[in-house]
Amino acid sequence: MNGRKQFEFRKVRCRENVSKIIIYATSPVMKVVGEAEVLEVIVDNPGHVWELTSSQAGISKKNYDRYYLNR
Repeated sequence: MNGRKQFEFRKVRCRENVSKIIIYATSPVMKVVGEAEVLEVIVDNPGHVWELTSSQAGISKKNYDRYYLNR
């Protein structure tokens, strides 16, 4: 919410023409906490996506790799 994370990583490609995403906080908050404008969707292998996004990923390389393990 502070703007440090500029990318949302997903294992499944989103549908075309997405202009915003709704940000939902899970337990214990359990409510919508914001929204973000989608400027571009990047589809590539995880290694190349990390190269393009790492400076503003908002997560560590270790957590990124764990998320995409076996993908």
